[in-house]
Amino acid sequence: MAKKSLIQREHKRKKLEEKYRLIRQSLKKKSKDSSLSQKQKIEIQRKLQSLPRNSAPIRLHRRCLFTGRPRAHYRDFGLSGHILREMVHACLLPGATKSSW
Repeated sequence: MAKKSLIQREHKRKKLEEKYRLIRQSLKKKSKDSSLSQKQKIEIQRKLQSLPRNSAPIRLHRRCLFTGRPRAHYRDFGLSGHILREMVHACLLPGATKSSW
């Protein structure tokens, strides 16, 4: 189980990312405009850099829904590897079977 403080930090990052998403997208769109001068592009880049670091979507981690574990995360199920295995053993995931050889 992940520490509660790390999970709360991740929630805070997610809220910040949602808050600044539109601003970040509009600034990135403006910076790709070829009709702008170099000075204008630099100014747009400064505005982008002035946004909080934790508002960048790259800083978000996917976490397991049950344990909060950030590693060994399966996107299809939203679970970490060992929880996925336990649920497949218990037949709680329809269509998933445990392979054995």
